[in-house]
Amino acid sequence: MSQTARAIIVIDGSGHRLGRLASRVAEMLLEGKSVVIFNAEKVVITGSKRAVLERYLRLTRRTWYSSIREPQVWYPRRPEGILRYTIARMLPRRKAKGREALERLRVYSGVPDEYAGVEPLKIDDALHRSNVNRSGKIVRSLTLGELSMLLRGGAAD
Repeated sequence: MSQTARAIIVIDGSGHRLGRLASRVAEMLLEGKSVVIFNAEKVVITGSKRAVLERYLRLTRRTWYSSIREPQVWYPRRPEGILRYTIARMLPRRKAKGREALERLRVYSGVPDEYAGVEPLKIDDALHRSNVNRSGKIVRSLTLGELSMLLRGGAAD
């Protein structure tokens, strides 16, 4: 078995919080491990639907100019793109080690056939266990799948 085959970590994103999962995966990537995440559409973002949607809509409207006449806008709208982009922003992407780390990341919506029989890892401190926090307040949340539908023009509640 080669060195790279032993260092692959498979993570099921179902029920994980976006930021905590992204920071833990970024650490793993910087350690030299390869990471595969599936079920990206089931990763949870905490916060009210309106606040989360406003933030991501603002990100999708950002423009920059690649030339004087041509403004460009790019922000991922699919769940796997949002998760990958979140992780990428936590890496030192202007340095070679950050770019190499990002190449070792694979993110999928759903479960690919090649990982159907693999026992996935759950990151305990990143799991969204309850909709009530320790002080008894209700924690509002939505999944990346729901956010993706709203960003692509799906029906909003």
